[in-house]
Amino acid sequence: SRAGSAAELDLALRPRRNRRTEWIRRLVREHALTTDDLIWPLFLVEGTGLRVPVDSMPGIERLSVDQAVREAERAVKLEIPAIALFPYTDPALRDADGSEALNPDNLVCRAIRAIKQEVPAVGIVCDVALDPYTSHGHDGLLRDGVIVNDET
Repeated sequence: SRAGSAAELDLALRPRRNRRTEWIRRLVREHALTTDDLIWPLFLVEGTGLRVPVDSMPGIERLSVDQAVREAERAVKLEIPAIALFPYTDPALRDADGSEALNPDNLVCRAIRAIKQEVPAVGIVCDVALDPYTSHGHDGLLRDGVIVNDET
């Protein structure tokens, strides 16, 4: 037999025939990505009517709460089921323990309330890490230079 033939390789499947034409590829694919699989990240900033460019991420903006509500409406219209919120916390509100995270009127909490009031159908995902709220920038409590996970 020829070297590399299916018989010689004892292949149970012959994958080339599953790649030959578009209709076959579509028929046998294991995954299809749809808008149901997406979560739209929104970056928040204090203020009203603001869309502030994020220098480190070209094309991305930090949004004030009112603008985040508008983007949540767009997400629902585009059939994207959820948004994820990431706040920019004023450095004056940050401390070593990230205590602003516990403020029921912080930027994320206000954004959630406003979005759910106007766009109840959208899911909201929140990052519970402390890095937006800590003065040292770590996502946990820092004791003697070490992140203390249990205490965090």
